[in-house]
Amino acid sequence: MIRLFAALSVPDDIGQALARRQHGIEAARWRPLEALHVTLRFVGDIREDIARDLDAELAALRLPAFEIVLQGAGAFGEGADVHAVWAGLAQSEPLQRLARACETAARRVGLKPDPRTYRPHVTLAYLRHANPAEVGAWVQANNLLQSPPIPIDRFGLYSSTLGGEGSRYRREAEYPLG
Repeated sequence: MIRLFAALSVPDDIGQALARRQHGIEAARWRPLEALHVTLRFVGDIREDIARDLDAELAALRLPAFEIVLQGAGAFGEGADVHAVWAGLAQSEPLQRLARACETAARRVGLKPDPRTYRPHVTLAYLRHANPAEVGAWVQANNLLQSPPIPIDRFGLYSSTLGGEGSRYRREAEYPLG
């Protein structure tokens, strides 16, 4: 079994700008630069043969390159249940199209549809028992976040290994766009 997800990596310069915002919440487990990404389709644990089939489906995608813009900040959960803070993305039809294509590829290899509505974001920290006032202050302080346009000319299939310090990611395959 291998735990996989399709994603866009965050360029180093954008990651460094995001890292400067990673403070102000005592209970946060801030994500390292190499872990910052925009998930296109979370796959989860699958057999190796299905992973090979998924790789072939993703490699067959033919979509144009495009740009994304990080915009805004927020949190998942409310009050005592808040569990992550994130940087958002401006609406992008090409990004939505790529995410739908990854979903279609996953279904073609027999995976169940993802029941969640796609909400593109970059997770900056996971939270456990965070002070809601600190989280609210962080979101308010970072809500005007906006990056320059980020060119997207490829996406990847990543494996995820769970550990005591959080998940570690490794790019298993890369697929060009354009």
